[in-house]
Amino acid sequence: MSDPDEALLREVARGDSVAARALVARKLPRLLSLAGRMLGDPAEAEDVAQEAFLRVWKQAPRWRADGGARFDTWLHRVALNLCYDRLRRRRELATADPPERPDEGPAPDRGLEAQDVGRRVAAALQGLPDRQREAIVLCHYQELGNIEAAAVMGVSVEALEGLLGRGRRALRAALTDLREA
Repeated sequence: MSDPDEALLREVARGDSVAARALVARKLPRLLSLAGRMLGDPAEAEDVAQEAFLRVWKQAPRWRADGGARFDTWLHRVALNLCYDRLRRRRELATADPPERPDEGPAPDRGLEAQDVGRRVAAALQGLPDRQREAIVLCHYQELGNIEAAAVMGVSVEALEGLLGRGRRALRAALTDLREA
């Protein structure tokens, strides 16, 4: 199986700024989406994407596709690792004040109601254990197939499916009132 990013990555390794911009244009939206959903903070997602691309520039001259992993799989793994680093740091910081909770009351009109639903889903997603959230984000938001998502996570397809099942059940339970409305 050939890697669709291999030629572009070779050009980036040679210092081609046009290729670097093309790679960023190709990968940035998905990295921002992945990190945004994992962290729940757009500013932190931008920081993660920036750090991931710094690692790409450093790794590009040494990249070898014959290692088995596609570049996109490696890049997702790098971004997820950076997200987990940030999530660990958050847990290590003690806060005097409890975090603000989103208003769970009904929205005044339908446009705001849709935003409220989106916030509730995002909050429920943030409430999942890290590995379940990772599986849901990779498969449902990043649209990776089970085989590729399992490779990114470093687990078997069966383990991924178990994480997906538990994550979906937890989301369903957390959002049950939305289905009844």
